[in-house]
Amino acid sequence: MIRIEKPSEEKLKELQVKTWPVWECAPSTFDWHNDEKEVCYILEGKVTVKTADETVNFGPGDLVTFPAGLDCVWTVHERVRKHYRLG
Repeated sequence: MIRIEKPSEEKLKELQVKTWPVWECAPSTFDWHNDEKEVCYILEGKVTVKTADETVNFGPGDLVTFPAGLDCVWTVHERVRKHYRLG
């Protein structure tokens, strides 16, 4: 299950989100598999992710957690920029 939350500034500092790498993607649709757990903080953009069991939407200010082993389809509606951490 994909978890989406609106973190406080305190939580972002605690996680050291600003030290994580940044990933960017233009509007597109693609299949994705998470080999390991991923936590990402969305800086810009709008995304829909579909799995066999759920469809979620997220955008700026969302902290999103994807479990290891997840197969999904990403639809990037607006150019996305995110900080991410694997593992």
